[in-house]
Amino acid sequence: MPVVKHSDYQPPLWLPNGHFQTIYPSLFRKVDGISYQRVRLSTPDHDFLDLDWSKVNPHETHSQRPLLILSHGLEGDSTRQYITGMVRLFNQHQFDCLAWNFRSCSGEINKQVRFYHSGATDDLDLVITYAAQKYKEIYLMGFSLGGNLTLKYLGENGENLRPEIKKAVTFSVPLHLSGSSSKMESWQDWVYTRRFNKTLTKKIQEKAVYFPENINTTNLSKIRTLRDFDNYYTSQLHGFKDAEDYYQKNSSLYFIEKIQIPTLIINAQNDPFLSKECFPFDKVNRLEKVFFQAPEKGGHCGFMQKGYEETLWSEYQALGFLSKN
Repeated sequence: MPVVKHSDYQPPLWLPNGHFQTIYPSLFRKVDGISYQRVRLSTPDHDFLDLDWSKVNPHETHSQRPLLILSHGLEGDSTRQYITGMVRLFNQHQFDCLAWNFRSCSGEINKQVRFYHSGATDDLDLVITYAAQKYKEIYLMGFSLGGNLTLKYLGENGENLRPEIKKAVTFSVPLHLSGSSSKMESWQDWVYTRRFNKTLTKKIQEKAVYFPENINTTNLSKIRTLRDFDNYYTSQLHGFKDAEDYYQKNSSLYFIEKIQIPTLIINAQNDPFLSKECFPFDKVNRLEKVFFQAPEKGGHCGFMQKGYEETLWSEYQALGFLSKN
């Protein structure tokens, strides 16, 4: 399938680089008109996932409409503007939407020692299985970590994917987790790393109150980078040897060859989170079901468009791809 390295995307002149294109919409973009209905889904290991629904008709229990399932990014949730912007647009075009929150991302710490990570596809599968009881036409969307999770899920299931799932689209995906983790260690990215580590550290401290025998908080003083956090906590809480083992076993780059439904990946070339390995042009060119767009600009989950600040360029791209027969 074709790789598109150039596109019609043009950011506003007042967002001159990838950092501005990332930070401004994250902090200042407001999306009005979204009213979620929350459902708590129990997991097989006696934990919970909080699912936020936005339906065209909130009173329907079963619908003939298509359903869009959205997976957020690292330390995100269903209220992030890149999620709510998509929900608003797709609701307007007669899609019901389900934005699910990863464990410990819905405002309440989860009940097990584990929480969430880039490859925890068991939780995504549980959400899809639950939704497939009500919908026969399902589309998947993921952002950043949620994009990696979505692509890994599609590749893991390959030809055995549920028939209800028709297409998928992902944005700003760290296809190669190790490379992206190293990229985040650069001085230009320290503001993002500091923000992520602050909220992740808080969750570890909260968990340690309930699981003191499983979580050693003395290691928190050693954390300077995301790789440090993944070495001491993400990998250890989820059964991996260390951060590199976790990265290698969960990078979606190693799963996309097995994807069997039309899938679009959009990664901006100036995304401050993504390493060169996250732009596998030669590999994608050999794939039949995977499309790859790499606009020169856009930042990380940014894509504010010149003259169209109400709706993002990425939102129009997603609607066009998922709606096309």
